Amino acid sequence: MQELKQYTYEEAVAGARDYFKGDELAATVWVTKYALKDSFGKIYECSPDQMHERIASELERIEKKYPNPMTKAEIRELLDGFRYAVPQGGPMTGIGNDLQIASISNCFVIGHEKPADSYGGIIRIDEEQVQLMKRRGGVGHDLSHIRPTGSPVLNSALTSTGIVPFMERYSNSTREVAQDGRRGALMLSLSIKHPDAERFIDAKLEQGKVTGANVSIKVDDEFMQAAIDGKPYKQQFPITGDKPMVSGEIDAAALWKKIVHNAWKSAEPGVLFWDTIIRESVPDCYADLGFRTVSTNPCGEIPLCPYDSCRLLALNLYSYVDKPFTKEAKFDTAKFKKHVRKAMRMMDDIIDIELEKVEAIISKIDKDPEDKDIRRVERELWEKIRRKALMGRRTGLGITAEGDMLAALGLRYGSDEAIEFAADLQKTLAVEAYRASVEMAGERGAFEMYDPKREERNPMILRIKEADPKLYDLMVKQGRRNVAMLTIAPTGTTSLMTQTTSGIEPVFLPVYKRRRKVNPSDKNVNITFVDDVGDSWEEYNVYHHHFLTWIKVNKGLTDEQIKKLSDKEVDKLVAESPYHNATSNDIDWVAKVKMQGAMQKWVDHSISVTVNLPNDVTEALVDEVYKTAWKSGCKGVTVYRDGSRAGVLVKKDKKKEEEGVPTSRPVSLEADVIRFKNGAEDWIAFVGLYNHKPYEIFTGKVDEDALYFPKTVKKGNIIKVIEKDGVKRYDFQYKDKYGYVNTVGGISRLFDKELWNYAKLISGVLRTGMPPIDVVNLVSSLRLDSDTINTWKNGVARALHKYIPNGTKPKGGKKCPECGQESLVYQEGCLVCTNCGHSKCG
Repeated sequence: MQELKQYTYEEAVAGARDYFKGDELAATVWVTKYALKDSFGKIYECSPDQMHERIASELERIEKKYPNPMTKAEIRELLDGFRYAVPQGGPMTGIGNDLQIASISNCFVIGHEKPADSYGGIIRIDEEQVQLMKRRGGVGHDLSHIRPTGSPVLNSALTSTGIVPFMERYSNSTREVAQDGRRGALMLSLSIKHPDAERFIDAKLEQGKVTGANVSIKVDDEFMQAAIDGKPYKQQFPITGDKPMVSGEIDAAALWKKIVHNAWKSAEPGVLFWDTIIRESVPDCYADLGFRTVSTNPCGEIPLCPYDSCRLLALNLYSYVDKPFTKEAKFDTAKFKKHVRKAMRMMDDIIDIELEKVEAIISKIDKDPEDKDIRRVERELWEKIRRKALMGRRTGLGITAEGDMLAALGLRYGSDEAIEFAADLQKTLAVEAYRASVEMAGERGAFEMYDPKREERNPMILRIKEADPKLYDLMVKQGRRNVAMLTIAPTGTTSLMTQTTSGIEPVFLPVYKRRRKVNPSDKNVNITFVDDVGDSWEEYNVYHHHFLTWIKVNKGLTDEQIKKLSDKEVDKLVAESPYHNATSNDIDWVAKVKMQGAMQKWVDHSISVTVNLPNDVTEALVDEVYKTAWKSGCKGVTVYRDGSRAGVLVKKDKKKEEEGVPTSRPVSLEADVIRFKNGAEDWIAFVGLYNHKPYEIFTGKVDEDALYFPKTVKKGNIIKVIEKDGVKRYDFQYKDKYGYVNTVGGISRLFDKELWNYAKLISGVLRTGMPPIDVVNLVSSLRLDSDTINTWKNGVARALHKYIPNGTKPKGGKKCPECGQESLVYQEGCLVCTNCGHSKCG
């Protein structure tokens, strides 16, 4: 293998910045998430051009296995500049990357083919989700097979603890798994028919509960109609069958009201319209062969059967508009059709690449030095995934830049005309994708289960038949390559690469303000804001890329002229543009849901959509959004009311929250141990806790020879102060798996003397009761000449993030680096944008 050139982070960002024509955000996101790296984080690409060459070379290699192969040049034409076809996430990162052994699938669903609510079955799922997350996959699974609270069990517990404790177990496991510095992604779902449905719906309202998972409730048509009509609804366990062990009637309207209230209050649960999902699902025509849909991936756009997976690729719709933002603007349907068929070939090639990746994972497992019995579960898991991928060859072809495309054509997002155009275009995509799959079946063979008799009454297949009878006849004759193939996934970071609106979403804002730090002594500096520590900042406008395109096309202004526009002049331009009254806060929310329903008819998987609502909307509107989604044929929907994450969590013990902290350190404190990466270095933090809050923190670089306790340390740790001859020593004590107490004597010896002194200083601040977020801000604002101390302060901030309560907003009006809005909140130690979903851990 040819030796690869290594780049520094700064070199890679500089190269990517040139590629993106000065777009710093796109450059840094690309380097962080998508540039070729090895398992140690070393970077081997400095431009998306290199990435596209890597991907095109691999796809060409696969194409040559089959008749009528596409050339590398054809593939590069689709990939270059993120103009047309954009692989998402795992495929962009992993295709052609032989430096890491990882899957390129974006999402998985796991579960038992037959319901298993024993501890063995529950723990097996826990282990499997962790194994997938460590290979970069998002995971979903359903909990409807777990017996409800109070049910008899044949063990010493006598009765079941129900759903919630296992939600916490799976959530905690997810939080422990890091993927390139990010935690794993998990979706937990439950049928509304389950007797623990109300507990499931309420689980995330209590502080500290189920913080590592998204939750969605699976509602059926019978429940929705009962809620509308005010009639009772029967719950039972098991949720299917004529002889349940537990059953009872509930007030459907009251439970529905709780779902709406919780969604209004905290943005969860999401709602999955399960009868619609199953009724429309093509794979469920093969349910008895293992393709019974049980849950969705974490963002909800791919309903899956156990052990199936999917890979995603989006087509950039804006690029198919000729003469955008002019009276002659027109969508190039012929080119779009041609590219859809090529994109489907690429997607099928990516399945072959994923199968190779899975083989590599299995080979690695076989070579691992652990006992075969320990490796068995992981190996069997990947064998199941390999088998399902071969059987169905499922793909996830979608779109992005819907909002920009409509604006470029002069259509206002949310209008009847825009909804009709969007739905017709999605129909075109669906028909051409199915055409490509049928063509590939003739060249490469159909997916092995294909049986036209099984599918002849499926609503999606019938729509394809009505749209193109000849295509349907050919499909019956020679089959189809892929069991299902279409989705519309969230494209947050992908849209930064395409520099367009995300997925099917409208533009967030055509223009918004950002601040940059400036030197007051510089010439021609414009200081508009001075922060709490005296730093000076300049406000400047950030324009949505294609709003700038509109200005240049219609007003003829140069970049320099645009920079000099006053706020009043900018507002006037917005009012004249097609983005006026078409932002995420302007559009009619019910109309947006109707658009989703119209497009859903031509998507055989699902659509990931969050309906963003202003803070002052009523619960009645949330109710209307959900019901409209159901009636319009949507498969699922989530709402987010602005600010609803903050201040909604119930305090577990108010008395403890109000208690002060002792000024004299207790002899022993409950302790937490946090291991993390600080740059390329392995670091550790020992955090002494009083009433579960940080009271002291000692952190530094790990010396593995000196630090001989296990990497995973269970609860029951303490930091104990030993005083002898007037000298204090801090000992860390933990229990090993056999229950024996072990001591790391004098943890100060683990760290540099200078770091230890700073640690004592910051610990003194914590002991005053200062909230962790204020301590983080204090530490982060330190201006120190020493590189060692600057690294240390980053470590302290990283460790303390864990203790910032969910929903807390960062101080100082901090804006999201992706969308520019002041909508950042802490969620499990990560800053998460509640508007666009951007997150940055650490």
